[in-house]
Amino acid sequence: MKHLIIGGVAGGATAAARIRRISETDTIVLFEKGEYISYANCGLPYYIGGTIADREKLFVQTPEAFGRRFDIDVRVNSEVLAIHPERKAVEVKGPDGTVYEESYDRLLLSPGASPFVPPLPGVDLPGIFTLRNVADTDAVKAYLKSHDVRRAVVVGGGFIGLEMAENLHDAGAAVTVIEMSDQVMAPVDYSMAAIVHNHLVDKGVGLLLSTAVKGFARRDDAIEVSLGDDSIMADIVILSIGVRPTNKLAVQAGLAVGERGGVVVDEYLRTSQPDIYAVGDVIEFPHPVDGKPWMNYLAGPANRQARIVADNMVLGDKEKYEGAIGTSVAKVFDLTVAAAGMAAKRLKQQGIPYLTATIHPNSHAGYYPGATPMAIKVVFAPESGRLLGAQIVGYDGVDKRIDQFARVIKAGGDVRELVRTEHAYAPPYSSAKDPVALAGYVAGNILSGKMNPIYWREVRDLDRSKVTLIDVRTPEEFSTGALEGAINVPLDDMRQMLDRIPSDKPIVLYCGVGLRGYLASNILRQRGFADVRNLIGGLKTYRAATSEVVGKAADAPKPAPAVAEAVTETIKINACGLSCPGPIMKLKQAVDGAPAGARICVEATDPGFVRDAEAWCKSTGNTFVSSGSAKGTYSIVVGKGADGASPVSVPAGAASKGKTFIMFSDDLDKALATFVLANGAAATGQKVSIFFTFWGLNVIKKERKPATKKDIFRPYVLHDAAVALSQT
Repeated sequence: MKHLIIGGVAGGATAAARIRRISETDTIVLFEKGEYISYANCGLPYYIGGTIADREKLFVQTPEAFGRRFDIDVRVNSEVLAIHPERKAVEVKGPDGTVYEESYDRLLLSPGASPFVPPLPGVDLPGIFTLRNVADTDAVKAYLKSHDVRRAVVVGGGFIGLEMAENLHDAGAAVTVIEMSDQVMAPVDYSMAAIVHNHLVDKGVGLLLSTAVKGFARRDDAIEVSLGDDSIMADIVILSIGVRPTNKLAVQAGLAVGERGGVVVDEYLRTSQPDIYAVGDVIEFPHPVDGKPWMNYLAGPANRQARIVADNMVLGDKEKYEGAIGTSVAKVFDLTVAAAGMAAKRLKQQGIPYLTATIHPNSHAGYYPGATPMAIKVVFAPESGRLLGAQIVGYDGVDKRIDQFARVIKAGGDVRELVRTEHAYAPPYSSAKDPVALAGYVAGNILSGKMNPIYWREVRDLDRSKVTLIDVRTPEEFSTGALEGAINVPLDDMRQMLDRIPSDKPIVLYCGVGLRGYLASNILRQRGFADVRNLIGGLKTYRAATSEVVGKAADAPKPAPAVAEAVTETIKINACGLSCPGPIMKLKQAVDGAPAGARICVEATDPGFVRDAEAWCKSTGNTFVSSGSAKGTYSIVVGKGADGASPVSVPAGAASKGKTFIMFSDDLDKALATFVLANGAAATGQKVSIFFTFWGLNVIKKERKPATKKDIFRPYVLHDAAVALSQT
């Protein structure tokens, strides 16, 4: 039997080798339009950036070595011009320009996909590149060597685009990413992509979202990238807008092509024509989750398809392909971004009901050095609990977790499977409750009704006058910044303050990451509060998703983090592995025990720590000196106020950071609630004011104390209220 294979990279080369392993006597001819076969195109950006120094390491096999080992007729620089199914032959243009025909018994299409180049003015100017193959890579590499590239523009915020942004940044260029959508990394939802947005900005990358490129022009020695009303200058431009299936041969041969442009194949990877098969980027195949055809441009599924199709081409159509769910992972500077299955936004577009859960666990046990945070979002069906998708953004352990999620998604399992999976545990690698299991527990609580979730978009759009918004974090955390309209009822004090929480309006709870909000919701719901919801993912998700990304081009490479100048004393504190409020409490303790003028350097793995520390310094009169980050570790340097005390009074110009409480009633219980909240704010060093309304004045005017019921907690509450009043 004679097999012809069109395309010699991932799918084609793998299928050819597999056919030979099955049959030693069959004839195999492999056509490749380019010069190379079986190369690592996923590694191309890292060769450009210098991470992969040796170009030869990109090549798994040379055509000569591959052909000799597997007895395959490898024909590079050979372009297949046409397929003639009626006579089972292909038309080929050889390296010397000669056109000839080659017959086949079985034909495999594996031509891959081509970069999409929009028909924009000036798109073919020198210095504008796509990146898909070795020739593209060599061209970019040569351009970087021969030109002084100080400014780079990457058009498109997908996987390859962001990998190129990182590598150009590492090569010393100031990089700007332009993305037409409102987010980078299309496979993940906006709330997860927002973490990547913040990380890119932290690394000094210019980020222009919801921005379309209108064209290019040459200006002196630079390229002007037109954005309509504005433009930016670049020394090199990388187009990474997307790819399209290379379907020309299939269309001309009359093969069935789907609405996305991919070649339609059945479960045996057979096309609409007998004896013609197809694999890789060129095919459309139903998604295992929703059953709708989709394009999956990933090397892993292409290799699996190649193995299956080789068996079917030689042995007959016996092995079925189950489809791919798009399990992917990418490195974006220090972050790792991964996804599997369907994102919530895609389900929403299709009108498919879903629920989500977001958690922020550590990569391994927090008490073991090197633990870093990750954000995990799972998407699941409301009734059955079937796991529909998962996304992770983090620094360490992301890849192994997404693989576990992918296994459950592909098997059609539900979120309970995440809990039943046995995870290997030792402190350097995980926690006794692995992040995958934690996601399952949270999703299970939502399914069972133990927790009523509210999501960041809902909280953003809330009419705050119609709900009671409660921050259950500590007063110290509350002082670093809270949601507008929120009152602070710390979780550990909640049972003693139940009578001060209004019961006539729905209650929305939130904390740092969602755990304390869940615990608080259990307390309130079991104590008779009916409408209680908890913010999924807590402030960490809310702040990332609602933070404004300043859209501007990168002017120059980001300088190295500032190094603190020599001072009388520098105190180093390690708060890595601690989640909020651990790092901020460590900072406070260090400042309290430090002499005036000392500098405190704190390292933490909580991404929100830098922002919280800066807010804490403003509220206490200490000096926020500098900050930096590397590989998931965030460092700050704080100078203690010169008066030697912390907290101190709010410095001039910071009065707007104080708190004002309103005493609106002469009811002692309501008055005590005001004093308790004022006490918590005053304890953080903030300026606190209490405004007494006409009726509220009666609290301090009455000569005779109002009658009230007392319990074992009341003497302590009265003492705290007196302290609060003395500090206003």
